[in-house]
Amino acid sequence: MTARTLMVQGTTSDAGKSTLVAALCRLLARRGVRVAPFKPQNMALNSAVTEDGGEIGRAQAVQARAAGLKPHTDMNPVLLKPNTDTGAQVVVQGRAIGNLDAQDYHAYKRIARRAVLESHGRLAARFDAIVAEGAGSPAEINLREGDIANMGFAEAVDCPVILIADIDRGGVFAHLVGTLALLSESERARVAGFVINRFRGDIALLQPGLDWLERETGKPVLGVLPYLHGLHLEAEDAIESGQRGASTGALRVVVPVTPRISNHTDFDPLRLHMQVDLRFVYPSEAPPPADLVILPGSKSVRADLSFLRTTGWEAYLRRHLRYGGKLLGICGGFQMLGQEIHDPLGLEGETGSCAGFGWLDLCTVLEPEKQLRNVRGELTLENAPVTGYEIHAGVTKGPVLERPFARLTDRNDGACSADGQIMGTYLHGLFESNAATDAILRWAGLAEPETPDYAAIREAEIDRLADAVGAHLDMNAIDRMLDLNRQGVYA
Repeated sequence: MTARTLMVQGTTSDAGKSTLVAALCRLLARRGVRVAPFKPQNMALNSAVTEDGGEIGRAQAVQARAAGLKPHTDMNPVLLKPNTDTGAQVVVQGRAIGNLDAQDYHAYKRIARRAVLESHGRLAARFDAIVAEGAGSPAEINLREGDIANMGFAEAVDCPVILIADIDRGGVFAHLVGTLALLSESERARVAGFVINRFRGDIALLQPGLDWLERETGKPVLGVLPYLHGLHLEAEDAIESGQRGASTGALRVVVPVTPRISNHTDFDPLRLHMQVDLRFVYPSEAPPPADLVILPGSKSVRADLSFLRTTGWEAYLRRHLRYGGKLLGICGGFQMLGQEIHDPLGLEGETGSCAGFGWLDLCTVLEPEKQLRNVRGELTLENAPVTGYEIHAGVTKGPVLERPFARLTDRNDGACSADGQIMGTYLHGLFESNAATDAILRWAGLAEPETPDYAAIREAEIDRLADAVGAHLDMNAIDRMLDLNRQGVYA
């Protein structure tokens, strides 16, 4: 039996598409429905490694977890990872096929469409239901031709669409009515209803507007979802810098926000840690004093390294080290700590080489075959167990690798300076391991770390989201759209 598909599209980016899809996946999975998330085309620098050894957007990995599944490349067949303002690395069914500028990718969409429909077809054959997520807005007139991200996909697979808008931004009725007006007649017909997201206040005051919206468009309002204060889900792109209330005397951790920062979800466990004062420092800000500075991953390492130099970070880091502060580099940040970075094929921009900060005796060459793997092992710090994942094109060599950061099941990873003040690693997600986090925080100066169970927090947040959506969304309408009364769908 082929799965039915329901698509969630938004009037704007960050309207709540990803969170609604995650909530629906958890709600349906709870009821025994074999449901899978799907996003035809994603643009994000936060990604995850899948069970089949590929790469997809981070949001789809979260949605897979909500559905009780391991992430798979078919859940996000096209991933665009921007490496300049006009170009991106294109990842198709988990594998990078090269860099394309906007014009070239527009021409490539015909090929990408085949991959999208192939992946969707495989999921449809394995599951009872698919909840798909659109990208940006379906009303971007300049992107309509050859669209595979929104209505172009919905029309191709003939699925209903829910349109979600964020009332917290203001202008929610204009967003919904305007988006609908810019769609073609057949596209408007497949919009099955509206969802209003992030509402706070008295619903009675909103009701006249809801009544008007239904009369004006002939479409039902399927739900008004509440603003969930402090909700934490791993972000697709936007950096969430808010703290949950770090205690007095907390360890001060600073992370520079570079133009092509990637996988900043690495720091979510630290952001939620009550003994850690995590600060993302933006280009317009002066970096504050810190106990630990972490150089994050990057999609364009040499460009981000140049940015750090031109904005005064090199001098700040030298002073930080001179006064005994600790420095950790993750992935691209690890490569920056070495002597040189070479990109002979122009994988992340123009071909060429540049000098690194020179604090670790190693050099990195970017090679076409990206390293994608989920890993486990133990840190050399306290032999603490660690799990994580690698996503990098760099091959790093040098004598300092004889002092590794971690011993993995099949090899060593990373490096530590002779004085123990600087460490580098290719492991993303390492702060999701409690013992590893405790060891790193002790190394950085926190005497008695009490690291919370991040996996439990993440599950609880998905459940909180699902409970709220289930209480405020017309789930009977969702069942009808997915035709879940079909014999054998419910377990």
